Amino acid sequence: MNSRRNFISLVSFLGVSTLLLKGNTYQKIISNNEKILPKVLKKGNKVAVTAPAGAVWDVKQINVFSDILKNFGFEVVLGNSLNLKYGYFAGTDEQRANELNSFFKDKTIDAIFCMKGGWGCARILDLIDYENIKQNPKVLIGFSDITSLLIAITHKTGLITFHGPVGNSGWNEFTSTVFKNICVDGQAITYPENPLSENKINIIKHGIATGELLGGNLTVLTSMIGSNYLPDFKNKILFLEEAKEEPYSIDRMLTQLKLAGVFDNVNAILFGKCNKCVAEEPEKAFTTEQVFEQHFSNLKIPVVTNLMIGHIENKITLPIGALATIDTKQGILKLNNKVVNLN
Repeated sequence: MNSRRNFISLVSFLGVSTLLLKGNTYQKIISNNEKILPKVLKKGNKVAVTAPAGAVWDVKQINVFSDILKNFGFEVVLGNSLNLKYGYFAGTDEQRANELNSFFKDKTIDAIFCMKGGWGCARILDLIDYENIKQNPKVLIGFSDITSLLIAITHKTGLITFHGPVGNSGWNEFTSTVFKNICVDGQAITYPENPLSENKINIIKHGIATGELLGGNLTVLTSMIGSNYLPDFKNKILFLEEAKEEPYSIDRMLTQLKLAGVFDNVNAILFGKCNKCVAEEPEKAFTTEQVFEQHFSNLKIPVVTNLMIGHIENKITLPIGALATIDTKQGILKLNNKVVNLN
């Protein structure tokens, strides 16, 4: 009953739908960049698990996640990086990048799952073979530090990547169902509006907007500003999430985005649940909600907070690079085009 309630409460306002189109051609999505759709996942597919960032210190999590993937019906290949330790990294930059490159090149592997975040993906962006990825598109999923990897790959290759759970973040019924509906079943899905208090989003600015989904962890995305791995923000729907950052820190990063002109270019802003983002001395600080109001209340685009993404138990999977439409009045966020290739 609880899992069903959690599923219905996906986003007090959120609806996601996928328009499934026929044909082998790549889909252009409201930008000059041609988007590449990874193949839909099926039972019997071979999938790889890698650690492109932080070291995996709890090895039990590897077996737990492997079993989860096997229960989906996948054949699982575990990367060597899962057992490597190099300071706080899962191996050297070269080892982590080479493994990711090899998994993309391996035509028997249909998807790549990231075991955990931490820190390290930005250090391997210069070592990624983007042409290899373009020629061998497949599902790549993760979040947190994986943000930089997802954004860079989508920007450099056009491949739609997936901001979703990592191996050690939990795959409960809700989270697994959302992932399966999008990447495995390839359904056109819409979640009903049935708000529950714990998952009710906060609408700061009402409106309707369409654009490419772009985003991830606030700290990671902000650290990419000025690099050539971050695309133009024009006509994007920016989604962000954060955890364990004090309000002043979130304020600082949002200010950086504002000064960089990001808020002047995006068509909408969606902020996830801010997990443990509280001030150490609350009597001397703003709340996170007050920071959001200060930065977003005067914008002329749709802005919502408390979306079910990020460092939380029940989370949705969002495809980076996919065209989406948000309508705060109807309470929906829908994907306007297919995000996996059904052929």
